[in-house]
Amino acid sequence: MSRIGKMPLTIPAGVEVSLSGNVATVKGPKGQSTLNIPSQIEVKVEGSQVVVDRQNETKESRALHGTIRNTLKNMVLGVQSGYAKELEIQGVGYKAVLQGRILVLSLGFSHEIKYEIPEGIKVEVAGTTEVKVSGHEKALVGQVAARIRAFSPAEPYKGKGVRYKGEQVRRKEGKAVA
Repeated sequence: MSRIGKMPLTIPAGVEVSLSGNVATVKGPKGQSTLNIPSQIEVKVEGSQVVVDRQNETKESRALHGTIRNTLKNMVLGVQSGYAKELEIQGVGYKAVLQGRILVLSLGFSHEIKYEIPEGIKVEVAGTTEVKVSGHEKALVGQVAARIRAFSPAEPYKGKGVRYKGEQVRRKEGKAVA
């Protein structure tokens, strides 16, 4: 039995979990999320708890048991308090500007990079070098932050580029002159 999957999930005040067929819907102050539940997994709402169980002992259902429970937990936490990732931009002339729903990045290329922000995601730019990505879906917040970072990841020689706040970039020594 999955140790994570068999733990019941407590629903906090202000969050509502409802099931209709194979779809779980979680509503809270930050938004609403839905999840399609596979047929071999059974989800029940019992009072103020959600119980996840599997119908058989196949390898796939054992793997999905804990995954579905943790995904539901992330949905509950997301609609209750939300998720955020902070990025910092380092380098001379490197900056970020927010224009409506488009994030414009100047990252040392001959052109500006324009990234359209997906629905359900909020991006804030503090100064010109700090970007905060927030939302109620953990996977989407992480994906957007990773996509922004991928435009110019921090390089190991001068350390310039986009990095997560607090990320340590291992610096390399430059070419030795003889």
